[in-house]
Amino acid sequence: MSGVALALEVVVVFFLALFLLHRYGDFRKQHRMVLFATLLAWFLCFLIVFILPLDVSTTDNQVHLVAIKTVNHDNSSNSSVFPTQRVPKICQKPWSYIPDGILPVFWRVVYWTSQFLTWLLIPFMQSYARSGGFSISGKIKTALIENAIYYGTYLLIFCSLLIYVAVTPKLHLSWSGLRTIGITAANTWGLFLLVLLLGYGLVEIPRTYWRASCHGQLLAKTYFKAAKLMTEKADAEENLEDVMEDVRTVNETIKYNHPLRKCIDTILKKCSVEYQEKMGRNMDDYEDFDDKGNPYPSKKSLVKLHKQVIYAVQRHNRTQVQWQILLDKAFHLEDVAKNESSSTHKFVHSFPSAEPPGWISKYLYTPTVEWYWECVFRRWCYRVLAVVLCVFSAAVVWSECTFFSTQPVLSLFAVFIQLAERDYNYVYIEMACFVTIFFLCYCVYSTVFRIRVFNYYYLAPHHQTDAYSLQFSGMLFCRLTPPLCLNFLGVIHMDSTISHQTRQPTAYTSIMGSMQVLSFIANGFYIYYPMLIVLLCIATYFSLGTRCLNLLGFQQFVGENDLTSDLVDEGRELIRRGTTDTGPSFKLSSEWRERYSEQRERYGGRNRSAYSELKETDGSGTDTGRGEEDSHGHKTLLQNALSNN
Repeated sequence: MSGVALALEVVVVFFLALFLLHRYGDFRKQHRMVLFATLLAWFLCFLIVFILPLDVSTTDNQVHLVAIKTVNHDNSSNSSVFPTQRVPKICQKPWSYIPDGILPVFWRVVYWTSQFLTWLLIPFMQSYARSGGFSISGKIKTALIENAIYYGTYLLIFCSLLIYVAVTPKLHLSWSGLRTIGITAANTWGLFLLVLLLGYGLVEIPRTYWRASCHGQLLAKTYFKAAKLMTEKADAEENLEDVMEDVRTVNETIKYNHPLRKCIDTILKKCSVEYQEKMGRNMDDYEDFDDKGNPYPSKKSLVKLHKQVIYAVQRHNRTQVQWQILLDKAFHLEDVAKNESSSTHKFVHSFPSAEPPGWISKYLYTPTVEWYWECVFRRWCYRVLAVVLCVFSAAVVWSECTFFSTQPVLSLFAVFIQLAERDYNYVYIEMACFVTIFFLCYCVYSTVFRIRVFNYYYLAPHHQTDAYSLQFSGMLFCRLTPPLCLNFLGVIHMDSTISHQTRQPTAYTSIMGSMQVLSFIANGFYIYYPMLIVLLCIATYFSLGTRCLNLLGFQQFVGENDLTSDLVDEGRELIRRGTTDTGPSFKLSSEWRERYSEQRERYGGRNRSAYSELKETDGSGTDTGRGEEDSHGHKTLLQNALSNN
């Protein structure tokens, strides 16, 4: 079985990364290099997480083998005096044991490839994909200029650490020391962000599952999202109309024999088929560009227009698809509320599917089974899962605050691993390590998928994520995974640099070098900074960040709030009307619109200029499929969802 576990996990991780990329990206329309870089970044990060438990069990087996050889050697040398002390022992290798020499090479390839992606290749490709240039050389030039400051910042940080090592008498410069400085700088930056994301995820993930069991609150939040999404959807349509008007003007100005006509054709390809047909009908192919002497736009302005078109089309398509998904979710939650009082215990859909039911719906997931799942068991499963996740979160917080204590051992995960080491139960060691690091990664990675910075970075499912956001997520994963793994090894007392224990290091920590080159980071920052998770968990529990955003004009679901209640009521009305026509002329209720606009003008004015700048510089996605809206009318059965919380 040697090496089989490693090969099996490589295959499983690859398909997991491929599945996520298929869910968020678009294989048919996005650039192949963008998809490849994102897939490689996700694959390497997930691979580190899955293989690290095997590294831990292999290291424990090697420690066990060395201990047995030492005991047998000592007993053999003293056999003439104490012949009864020699006890034969057998060291059985774990089923997933990886032969010597494989893991160090494996970790070096994986680690340095991921670092090359996150610090060099992906930042360059982000600028390349976001550029509105019409040629490869133009995009490369733009990417190099944009990344000059980016790379200069990293060089400044590295030089600062290098000067610290040079002026410290106890430290001597060497290649291994320089390598460790670079690794330490990257891990320190990642640990800053790791604690923030982990502190949020430890509280928000259990709370999300608990709230999912409360249909009333979940439906109210869906109404809230519908009201906000409708505003964003109308704004996206208006923005698309404005950009298409600019394209139409340029298209009519630059005729077929103009040198910049190829640029216009490239821009038109990014527009939807509907706009292409309209602009094609208004074009006179037989009129020379220089007959009338009209002023023509520069190539620089066309590059800017190209970026705006990409951004506007991507945003419009995304809001269309999200609106349809939100409608389906709202209809389903209202059906659940309706069927809860059903005496027949059979789930009835307000809008049955037009497709004939398959054999699963006929024989397994029947209306009766669906009723018991949706109306009875589902909420209890979510609540049980939320309680289990709360226990895990509490254990993580406790261990993060006490993992530096080795006598006595206070970290709960270190206690579990050490108990398994005494019995040489390698299967238990691997399972305990895998569950622990999987939960940590789930808290961190799921937070990355939830983050939204305006429309600048936004991971949207159903193939609606633009290229810039895909690459940004891959870059974040590559920066967060190494400090996350080091933190995990410190929590289970497998990192001698942090736990200050003399033991054989894992193959993963061997590639990091000795962190003692920068002792103030190894002995201070790495140990005490994770304690801030307690403060972040408290802030997340009381929703301080959400309340601050709400005060600044970025409306959030806060529960007992007048504006939140108005948004919920408006969303309920939008779902009830079924969105018969939601074009740019769609008008929300005058009272809510007036209050919302006043609130946004008061608190959100300071962010408007920055938001406009982001809209101009964003737009790395390509044209994606457009979802069509249903025109179903639906009368809600829940008069006040907030009262059922």
